[in-house]
Amino acid sequence: MISKLDKELNFHHQALSLRAARQELLSSNVANADTPNFKAKDIDFASVLHEKFSLTTNLNKVVLNTTSSMHINSAAQGAIGDNLLYRVPLQPSADGNTVDMDMERTRFADNAIKYDASITFLSNEFRNLTMAMQER
Repeated sequence: MISKLDKELNFHHQALSLRAARQELLSSNVANADTPNFKAKDIDFASVLHEKFSLTTNLNKVVLNTTSSMHINSAAQGAIGDNLLYRVPLQPSADGNTVDMDMERTRFADNAIKYDASITFLSNEFRNLTMAMQER
């Protein structure tokens, strides 16, 4: 019973941390909208989550040890790994920047809504578990 609960919570933990990392990535795109030659980045959420979930069950997982927090770019990079995708712009700009603010705002809002929905779902699951334990 506990292993099933742990497996379910691990999935939600992976999904929420990946959503948060994606939000950082999208906000970086928005922040660099006027930076010449900046390339907009994103991830394929479903495939990265599937990869992360399959890695947690793999016992041969390779972990990178570092001696300084400056060795790896950020927590978002650690959560996303090597799965960054660069967008092909619909309308290229003269300075080489590929950020489309309308697309970025839409994806940012969509990701935020899905993050909030995941939090709501998870809190409802905990509420149901608490009620089930109290009815005993």
